[in-house]
Amino acid sequence: QVQPVESGGGLVQAGGSLTLSCAPSIRTFISEYNMGWFRQVPGKEREFVAVVDWIGSSTNYSDSVKGRFTISRNNPSNMVYLQMNMLKLEDTGVYYCAAGPPGVLHSATSAYAYWGRGTQVTVSP
Repeated sequence: QVQPVESGGGLVQAGGSLTLSCAPSIRTFISEYNMGWFRQVPGKEREFVAVVDWIGSSTNYSDSVKGRFTISRNNPSNMVYLQMNMLKLEDTGVYYCAAGPPGVLHSATSAYAYWGRGTQVTVSP
């Protein structure tokens, strides 16, 4: 069982950059899982942001972040990252890291069994 823990959130001005990190809280290995990032704002459903396969060779992004965000992983160090550039006001939200089965790069929340508690990202004008 993987228990992801997110870090790196904070306050940033529009146009700026931020890097989120995700690591398991207990001694498990994320290398067996596809890893995804999702975000949520109050009153809205959690939405897909990006996913990377278990090897780190394939990725997928939502249209709203494509070209601005980059998901990556380092299996030897057991870490997953989300590099966010050219941030917009609408990128504000709680960002969640999630672990899912290897194979298809799912964008549905139901495909992911293990979730972190989230880290807040706030983009200001």
